[in-house]
Amino acid sequence: MLYIVSTPIGNLKDITLRALETLKSVDLIAAEDTRHTRILTQHYQIETPLTSYFEHNKFEKGEYLLGLLKEGKDIALVTDAGTPGISDPGYHLIRLAKEHGIPTTVVPGPAALIAALTASGLPCHNFVFEGFLPVKPTARRKKLEQLKSEERTMIFYESPYRLLKTLRDMEEVLGDPWVVCVRELTKRFEEVREGRPRDLLRYFSKTPPRGEFVLLLKQ
Repeated sequence: MLYIVSTPIGNLKDITLRALETLKSVDLIAAEDTRHTRILTQHYQIETPLTSYFEHNKFEKGEYLLGLLKEGKDIALVTDAGTPGISDPGYHLIRLAKEHGIPTTVVPGPAALIAALTASGLPCHNFVFEGFLPVKPTARRKKLEQLKSEERTMIFYESPYRLLKTLRDMEEVLGDPWVVCVRELTKRFEEVREGRPRDLLRYFSKTPPRGEFVLLLKQ
């Protein structure tokens, strides 16, 4: 059985009892970054072995994990933070398991995009999640051009290193949308800041962005 297990996005207390039980009972935990996941397992005294499963080894390691699943082993798939398969390589292993008839089940829990959406004050009944925008400027602006007519709340993930560039592109391509920047969700320095792109550019130009961001946008 492949268990798709959600883990905290920041605060280690944000984990379900079922997730803890699952992580303790499976034969192996496939983690995006074993160093990161080990902080969680050590905190809760979970002794299950860890193996790395990330973007650059997903094909080779995916076949290895598939072999273990076919032998009847139980594996828990986790990401660094939140729910596997959302903007991480977990999708590949889940798809692989399904294609080979391996039973899968979800142990639900935190997801940064949902937490940010509910905290944003923007409409939650109808939204679209776009993950990370392209890194290259031309491709990023092209993607934003495709979203110019989007009326639903839009959600993006962004790194602190590209935040200012993304906000400038949003202002240039989309005009004057309302943007909510959510960072460090559930952590000590959690922050929700909103305004027009020019307002956020002014703020983050003076206050260098730190931590991972969720950007929510409504036109």
